[in-house]
Amino acid sequence: MRLAAVLLGTVIALDTVAAAPQNPRAVIESLQETLIQVMKEGTTLGPQGRYKRLAPGLDQTFSFSTMIQLAASSGWKQASPAEQEELVRAFTRMSVSTYAANFKSHSGEAFETVGEKPGPQDTVIVATRIRKSNGEAVDIDYLMKRIEDGWRVIDVVLDRGISELALRKSEYRNLLKSGGVPALITALNAKADEIIK
Repeated sequence: MRLAAVLLGTVIALDTVAAAPQNPRAVIESLQETLIQVMKEGTTLGPQGRYKRLAPGLDQTFSFSTMIQLAASSGWKQASPAEQEELVRAFTRMSVSTYAANFKSHSGEAFETVGEKPGPQDTVIVATRIRKSNGEAVDIDYLMKRIEDGWRVIDVVLDRGISELALRKSEYRNLLKSGGVPALITALNAKADEIIK
């Protein structure tokens, strides 16, 4: 009886592990499926509905804490633990709001995974593109790193141009100089409010 319980527990554990994406490509393809579903229901869901639907998947796909640490740079190191927690929450909220605003409807768009290759410092780059109904395509490269429980996105590069992380770092630099982390938290929350209203 005890052996049967142990075996059953092992099977359940293996099934749970198998259900979660275990490699960078699978993580991104799961995200793409979620985005398409939300886009198809976007008008019905509205901004708040899209936010609620996207938040759990985005939180499992992106390491928002790593991203804001890198974007805030020395400001992160100078912040108290409480400020760091609040900053992660504000950055996450702003990021999810941006996705909810940008992926609001579907008119024939489709995602493609182009490939996967090693990136710098033990990262992996998953190259994808979103193809519009008119045939126009936008390249989206995801820089991914293995963090604790799995592969997470730590940067996004559109059309092989400048990275989202580099843009954020540049955008936040002056704000951190003038008002520190509290000013950045306020600005991120205000941006989220503006986007998702």
